[in-house]
Amino acid sequence: MDNLLGKRSVTDLYRFPLTLNDGAPTDFGRFKGKAVMVVNVASNCGFTPQYTGLETLYQKFRDRGFEVLGVPCNQFAGQEPGSDSEIAEFCQRNFGVTFPLTLKADVRGRNQHPLYAELTKFKSGLLPGLVKWNFEKFLVNRDGRVVNRFAPTVEPDSAAVIDAVEEALC
Repeated sequence: MDNLLGKRSVTDLYRFPLTLNDGAPTDFGRFKGKAVMVVNVASNCGFTPQYTGLETLYQKFRDRGFEVLGVPCNQFAGQEPGSDSEIAEFCQRNFGVTFPLTLKADVRGRNQHPLYAELTKFKSGLLPGLVKWNFEKFLVNRDGRVVNRFAPTVEPDSAAVIDAVEEALC
């Protein structure tokens, strides 16, 4: 359901299944009541160093009910070619990532993950309705609404993102 500001409730998203990188089945409902930043990630991208900023953001706000969910995706120039276990090992070894990662998923196109089919209904940015590239960020507040969307070029530890996370946690 859309409200007047174009912010989309993701209450329905809570039912969408997810499989974590270690193979554990879950759903987006595990984040109910928390603010969540959902990010499609890749290990061989010019934006890959953003893992550091994502981890910093996660550590800064997780005790207040903030989560980061990394969704590895190989749809953009084949920049996430590794297996799910290789991705997890790369992220932990190189960036100390402790936030959850899912199995690799498509974030656009015919086989788009249902989570992304809903998230991309929040229209802002250069390609509204489409994920432009790796490290596009969707921010969901505690009430289950997509409240912001950040382009891949926006650093996760930027003032704009930090301010948005603060507001999403209120």
